[in-house]
Amino acid sequence: MHTQSKPISWRSEVAAMLTLGWPTIMTNLAQIAIGTTDTLMMGWLGPTDLAAGTLGANLYFGWFVMGIGLVLATSPLLAHTLGARRHSVRECRRIVRQGLWLAGFYCLPVWLVLWNTAAILNAMGQDPALTAAAGDYGRAMMWGLLPALGVIALRSFISALQRPRAAMVVTLLAVGLNAFVNWLLMFGNWGAPALGVMGAGIASTLSNLFMFSALLGFILWDRRFRRYHLLGHFWRPDWIKLRELWRIGLPMGLAMGFEVSGFNAAAFLMGLIDTASLAAHAIALQVASATFMVPMGMAQAATVRVGLAAGAGDAEGVRKAGWTALVLGVGFMAVMALVLLLWPRAIIGVFLDLSHPDSAAVLAHGIGFLAVAAIFQVADGAQVVGAGALRGLKDTRVPMIFAGLGYWGLAIPVGATLAFTGGVGGLGIWIGLALGLAVVAALVTMRWSLRRRLGLLTDMS
Repeated sequence: MHTQSKPISWRSEVAAMLTLGWPTIMTNLAQIAIGTTDTLMMGWLGPTDLAAGTLGANLYFGWFVMGIGLVLATSPLLAHTLGARRHSVRECRRIVRQGLWLAGFYCLPVWLVLWNTAAILNAMGQDPALTAAAGDYGRAMMWGLLPALGVIALRSFISALQRPRAAMVVTLLAVGLNAFVNWLLMFGNWGAPALGVMGAGIASTLSNLFMFSALLGFILWDRRFRRYHLLGHFWRPDWIKLRELWRIGLPMGLAMGFEVSGFNAAAFLMGLIDTASLAAHAIALQVASATFMVPMGMAQAATVRVGLAAGAGDAEGVRKAGWTALVLGVGFMAVMALVLLLWPRAIIGVFLDLSHPDSAAVLAHGIGFLAVAAIFQVADGAQVVGAGALRGLKDTRVPMIFAGLGYWGLAIPVGATLAFTGGVGGLGIWIGLALGLAVVAALVTMRWSLRRRLGLLTDMS
């Protein structure tokens, strides 16, 4: 049975999208700020430490993002449930509980992989002088994976109830905690051991544990949330709901995994060129990741808004929610493209001591990488928001195919060919990434435009 609601105006939809989206965006920015802080402070250790940390972080981040996609299946399921029955309690509890179970099952094999970070990087032909430190970083980071994915499930829950601000506050506090522990453990301040990049991994794990504990504590304390009794019967399996989450989440995880593994492969290819290219890639990717958090927040808001409308059987609400998110996300990225084109040196100077003798080569490569990043900003915004809107319709399998085609069918082969056969170097790898993003953006936007003709709207007015 669908809840009945009167049509929402475009102005009201924009207001609702921004109300839901801006705390989600701030949470995403705060989340990426933890990684940015690590990159920034590893840069203070020196280009070699930055390159080693980048290798370890890329291997971890690929698995982390796949896990995010898997656990994010809770978001459209919660939105559809609340769109159809606004005060559903038991069903929401089942979805969140099995989302946490899914995170646990996922982490078991991934921990085994991350424990062997150094061996994997050596097998990939990376510089042995970098892989030992990268392995230490990976082993320190891996224990934060489960609480980090738990945060995703809890964030999906409070966002579906359209109260995402608690996650923003908790994540902002975690940024400060991460920076402080980095300062202690990376550089040996206040009598702490100077652990270098390994200290950054420990700090990130502690920050993820803090976020999960604090957000769960808030949900169990808040009057509106605690009536859901999220931990009630926590150890009771619900195989039907777990299978549904897996069915929707696996294509989402693979789609996000194709994208991030494409960027990870780019980092590994950079490592085969030289340390300066890898360090410049780390900086440019960190900047592009930071701007990406805004359309990603719009995508998460779109999943909720589209899902609520779809659950209520409101095809017009679906249309307005999706296009509103697309315009807002792509508009922001167009502005960011100008920023990257106009002030690349100032941006790179935030991450690197430009007076360091090794920094000149990194700066030269970084300026070129940021120029290409500026070009693909709009495409990056369109593909992530479009995919988020389609997730609101539980449409995840075809977008997964688009992602595989764009990143592994085009981006990496073209980038590697330009870099090594064409002699373009690291810039060729970034050109390949831009091409892949543009193709995925075009396919996803087309699928959203044709959603009714493709049968994605069922049982809707």
